[in-house]
Amino acid sequence: MNNPIIDPLQGDFPEVIEEYLEHGVMKCIAFNRRGTLLAAGCSNGSCVIWDFETRGIAKELQDKDCNAAITSVSWSKYGHRILASSANRTLILWDVATGEKVAQTALEKAPLQARLYPGSSTPSMCLVCPVYSPPLIIEMKAGTITALPASVSDGGDGLSVPSRNKVFDETTPHIPACFNKHGDLVYLGNSKGEILVVDHDKAQVRALIPPAVGAVIKNIVFSRNGQYLLTNSSDRIIRVYENMLPTKDGLKALDEMDETLNDLGWVEKLKAIGSKSLVLYREFQDSVTRIHWKVPGFSGDGEWVIGGSASKGEHKIYIWDRAGHLVKFLEGPKEALIDLAWHPVHPIVVSVSFSGSIFIWAKDYTENWSAFAPDFKELEENEEYVEREDEFDIMPETEKVKDSEANQEEEVDIITVEHDSTFSDSDLSQEELCFLPATPCPDAPEQQDISVGNSLKLVENNHSVSPLSADAALNGLAMNHESGHVEGIDNSPAEDTSGRLKRKRKPSEKVLESQAEMVKKPVKKAKPSAKALKPKDKVVDEDNGLSVSVDEVSDDYYR
Repeated sequence: MNNPIIDPLQGDFPEVIEEYLEHGVMKCIAFNRRGTLLAAGCSNGSCVIWDFETRGIAKELQDKDCNAAITSVSWSKYGHRILASSANRTLILWDVATGEKVAQTALEKAPLQARLYPGSSTPSMCLVCPVYSPPLIIEMKAGTITALPASVSDGGDGLSVPSRNKVFDETTPHIPACFNKHGDLVYLGNSKGEILVVDHDKAQVRALIPPAVGAVIKNIVFSRNGQYLLTNSSDRIIRVYENMLPTKDGLKALDEMDETLNDLGWVEKLKAIGSKSLVLYREFQDSVTRIHWKVPGFSGDGEWVIGGSASKGEHKIYIWDRAGHLVKFLEGPKEALIDLAWHPVHPIVVSVSFSGSIFIWAKDYTENWSAFAPDFKELEENEEYVEREDEFDIMPETEKVKDSEANQEEEVDIITVEHDSTFSDSDLSQEELCFLPATPCPDAPEQQDISVGNSLKLVENNHSVSPLSADAALNGLAMNHESGHVEGIDNSPAEDTSGRLKRKRKPSEKVLESQAEMVKKPVKKAKPSAKALKPKDKVVDEDNGLSVSVDEVSDDYYR
């Protein structure tokens, strides 16, 4: 994005509420990598997956043993798995395509946040931030749990597992943590305001960024491209740091810096490496009201910073550019905001209210009719049109069509695939799950009976159709004119030319009653026409029951 030539009032950010989604009481949301599916955790323990293109429910994941509220949902890199953490201290890893559980783990304390390892297409390892406990690295299939250090001591190893009295208090129920882009490092922020860079394989602190003010860090988020890190502190300031490490092989870069600083002490070395790893880029706050922030984050391309208000009863969203200017202020319904997510590709923001509804914020596009034709002119009000004298005159062709300047002999490359900058790290050999197939639901038998009954009532009200033909058309009946009886069409399963079986439909009680009445009721034969009879043919006179020849039939018979 070229910021100098873009009007900040016309940027690529949402402006109005486009739509809202409702399904139970939803608590947390997360987009998949492409933004085609939206996962929402509900208060009843289910995880609903919305098709974001059609705004319909694609699948619902429900564990019969879990009825506690979902606290967080996390997608795997290619969308094949979803991790859901619930308030009853359980983690469930789902297979999205089949809807089956891959693994389940029980914890000692309730997890407030859980994130899947981004370095694998089908991960079973995750980063969990429980309440009043240090962050954990959990291998769900193997069942191993590793606690990460949340502070640096003056000891030789530089590790210390935090105690509740020193690290946790009422204002910080958990220590926020997140993976970097490729998952080889974990960044966490503690109650002292420090940012620690941890090697989660060895559970060792590799870098320390000293606190700016000493405020408690409540949220920590990486941008999608891995270039910026965001923290939300208790001093009501959102801070953005620029990541100086390479997005790939960041651990290797830390090893190289560690070798060059062997002459320093352990803590001094960590601070020196931290100063080269993260650099404070910008601070964002509401200098007027000084409100707390509930959920901060980045846009999909990392150009915008977003913050959701944590004030009770307010649904306010602030949007800044990376230069620190407030470019948009969004105010929603009179319901508290509890979660927020920016679409990975489009300028769309999705927020969750306290009542459990999802609001979709989108850009307010204005119609530009001049885009259809260059000479099209939009009028603010009606104007009288004055026709030119030669406007509709037939003019001879004065100019020939210019030859195309394109090189006709140049070969066009249709094989090379250009990488999308948004998904430049995609593995083309890995199949990505972007959409879920829709499964049609057949109508219940009760609904079929109701539809047949409604059709009978409609036909009875229509006087232009005879009752017999209407019932025969609706109920699948056929009349045998020779015997005068009504016979039902055989609906038993039979093979047709395509090799499929016909569906057998069970008639309702009204249909059976109508069939019985029609069988008892005699059917009046149609009178033959005079032209169709020969002179020697016999017909029955209905008045006296005598059989007479055609010559003896009076003209009144055919009237």
